[in-house]
Amino acid sequence: MITRRLVALPAVVLAASVLIFLLPRLAGVDAVRAVLRSRVAEAEPDPMAAARVAAELGLDRPLPEQFLRWFWHVLTGDLGLSYATRTPVAPQLASALGVSAVLAVLALVLAAVIGIPAGVHAARRPRGLVDRIVTVTSVLGVAVPEFILAPVLVLLLAVAIPLLPALGWGSPAQAVLPALTLAAFPAALAAQLTRAETADVLSRPHVVLARAKGLAAGAVLWRHGARLALTAVASLSGLFFAGLLSGAVVVEVVFAVPGLGRLLYDAVIGQDLPMVQAGLLAVVVIAVLAALAAEMLQLALDPVARAAAQR
Repeated sequence: MITRRLVALPAVVLAASVLIFLLPRLAGVDAVRAVLRSRVAEAEPDPMAAARVAAELGLDRPLPEQFLRWFWHVLTGDLGLSYATRTPVAPQLASALGVSAVLAVLALVLAAVIGIPAGVHAARRPRGLVDRIVTVTSVLGVAVPEFILAPVLVLLLAVAIPLLPALGWGSPAQAVLPALTLAAFPAALAAQLTRAETADVLSRPHVVLARAKGLAAGAVLWRHGARLALTAVASLSGLFFAGLLSGAVVVEVVFAVPGLGRLLYDAVIGQDLPMVQAGLLAVVVIAVLAALAAEMLQLALDPVARAAAQR
């Protein structure tokens, strides 16, 4: 199964590349006008200057030829020059991706450390006090959007009780509030999923038999219940990572974090098409690779899924 996924990977990336290349045209963005606006800030560009820029960027050539030239440059690592800064896109994108990757990993670790134990303990006694607290908290974590949670955390932990800095990036303290905000949704989802899967596993015959043989409750819970439940969470970890990496726009803008979300936000506002296209393509490639890694992790943890994949 993994081999089939690897074979399909180039086709998925190629299809995404076509859509990303056509996106500015489908959105009605005039690339020549965007370049001239970034250079001379003219609302209505001179026709001769527009023709010169179109020839310079190859935009006066047939669309298939433009795509093949753009895609070849992408394959060779040449992502072009930013319309806004007139500097190469690749170094800016790599720097922003590094920041967002660190933030996404921190958020995933926080989500796993908080959500998985909470879900396991909630499943231990369904409808008990811990289960009710975890259920209410996880529902809030799923329901409250990041653009509300982020200002609330700033008001509580940076203004009312000045424990943490509200803005910036570069020190461990500056990473706490953005990571907490990003971790809320995956932690809540992981708690709900772990709780449901663990409760289901604990009611299966082999677990009931283990209890009847006198196996300790903690061993039954973690060895039989939580271990199988983690396979479902692991299968979603790749989607969580890709989603956190690409969907951190609000968090990175609110906390002034120079990550991929902030970079794409500025690029869209400034119609910086090379930056937008390179950023979106990077997100697609990372999402596909992360989903593949999560699937491999699930196969490593779940013998039933591994046996089904080998048929």
